[in-house]
Amino acid sequence: MSKLHDVIHRVTSRVIENSRSGRTAYLELMQREADRRPEHKDVACSNLAHAFAGALEDQSAMKAGRGPNIGIVSAYNDMLSAHQPYGRYPDRMKIFAREVGATAQVAGGTPAMCDGVTQGEDGMELSLFSRDTIAMATGVALSHQMYDGVAALGICDKIVPGLMIGALRFGHLPAIFVPSGPMPSGISNKQKQDTRQKYATGEIGRDALLESELGSYHSPGTCTFFGTANSNQMMMEMMGLHVPGSAFVQPGTKLRQALDRAAVHRLAELAGTTERTLAQVVDEKAIINAAIGLLATGGSTNHAIHIPAMARAAGIRIDWSDMAELSSVVPLLARVYPNGAGDVNQFHSAGGMAYIISELLNAGLAHGDILTVWDGGLDAYTAEPVWADEALSWSRVETSRDDAMLRPAAEPFQSDGGMKLLTGNLGRACFKSSAVAKDRWTIEAPCRVFETQAAVSAAFKAGELDQDVVVVVRFQGPRANGMPELHALTPSLAVLQDRGHKVALVTDGRMSGASGKVPAAIHITPEAKGGGALSLLKDGDIVRVCAATGELSTSADLSARTPAPDPKIEAGVGRELFRMFQVYADGAEQGASAMLASADL
Repeated sequence: MSKLHDVIHRVTSRVIENSRSGRTAYLELMQREADRRPEHKDVACSNLAHAFAGALEDQSAMKAGRGPNIGIVSAYNDMLSAHQPYGRYPDRMKIFAREVGATAQVAGGTPAMCDGVTQGEDGMELSLFSRDTIAMATGVALSHQMYDGVAALGICDKIVPGLMIGALRFGHLPAIFVPSGPMPSGISNKQKQDTRQKYATGEIGRDALLESELGSYHSPGTCTFFGTANSNQMMMEMMGLHVPGSAFVQPGTKLRQALDRAAVHRLAELAGTTERTLAQVVDEKAIINAAIGLLATGGSTNHAIHIPAMARAAGIRIDWSDMAELSSVVPLLARVYPNGAGDVNQFHSAGGMAYIISELLNAGLAHGDILTVWDGGLDAYTAEPVWADEALSWSRVETSRDDAMLRPAAEPFQSDGGMKLLTGNLGRACFKSSAVAKDRWTIEAPCRVFETQAAVSAAFKAGELDQDVVVVVRFQGPRANGMPELHALTPSLAVLQDRGHKVALVTDGRMSGASGKVPAAIHITPEAKGGGALSLLKDGDIVRVCAATGELSTSADLSARTPAPDPKIEAGVGRELFRMFQVYADGAEQGASAMLASADL
């Protein structure tokens, strides 16, 4: 392990200093929670009877207090392919717990919505705030105070951040995140992308498009592109919250089951101790590691929102300036679709997270001295799990098995992490340069201003955008409509770009981690609602988006303009139930959360 890079040290020191008061308050709360946590023998018998009544064969062990009790918080549903395998996990985990003298109960369930299902639909406006709902559901599940450890079952976009935020409020307990793995690879990603663009131009019909999509999303497991869900799993490895190497092992395999078993056994071992609680594991260095992993792998831009939110739940402050400075020295070591040709299965086969972590540690680009749920610190995560001779073991990964997928830190795909901070008279924004060809890092063109994705699609179909254009989609921020992803725009904008036009997207909304090759200034803050600069733009204003210089600006004089009126707040598809989140939400850079704003210590 090399000496830590000076920039990593500097950013970490700044985050520690900026977090000092919040982190101290959080740790004091966790200590109070640990001190006041009731022993089962001190809880009223009626309370215990309610807790044990449904335990069936574990009831006698729980009555006698013969071992630790693990609380399972599950985001299972069988509509979401990544979470479908979780249906059978509780029964298995109870067996695994009994093997080591422990018990396990399903403490509670959380919502788990699929952004892939709601892309471009009204339900997407619930997506970001489902994270806060998941956090609160996790809090409800653990509030019974019957558990000595937490097994968090979740994978996808808002679900892991939500589980993390909720579990951190019970950070006096040990916790392990338990993934279920990706589905096998389907059709090639290039074929899928080509089909989507052909549909956007009307060359093929809906039937052909559906067959293509079913060839890609075809069985239980996580979608295989490197979007937010798989970026979640990468970050859990970088933070030391998984059994080492468990992120991308496919469901239904003996190795997968062995890793799940190891997670339960380890939780039982940690339960009741004070050495590796979640509050201790998730510290400033772990949060920095999560950001470094995101940059080194070209992960989802959604985590520019989720990392500050998760950090905040642990009393830690990190912002886009911190992440941009990290990006300046963390090289891009992986090319995973949509930033490359191969998917996460090929990434894992090439060496995966074990290789990434090994390279980062050897180059002094990650904190190896963090406390993890596994012995050995982050160094334990430089080995991949192996199932051989009916036993689980780990084997170190020291070389890439595919240079088109993974490269060493000395010869990276790109010298920086590819996440740029843009600033200017239009606000602050994120730009994922690792997904965009360098000759498209700077786009300056007249803008067309829209307030819905549907209006953009209509203009595209009418031929109104067939020119150099900066497409501005505003009133898509957290307070306007819940900050939906605008991934449905990608095929149309990609078609314009392929026709030779200079094209960029500028928005206060989100873009999926799978968005791809069109330059985009996203998550703009301040958002348009409430008078942000985007609300002052008009069609034809010249807008400049430049990842090279970090600029997001317009040459138009905005000083005398009146903001466009806030759009009508829509109801339906349950959106009205989430109105309170919109009203009180923070900006994207703070995590876009109403809940965290009110829960700050």
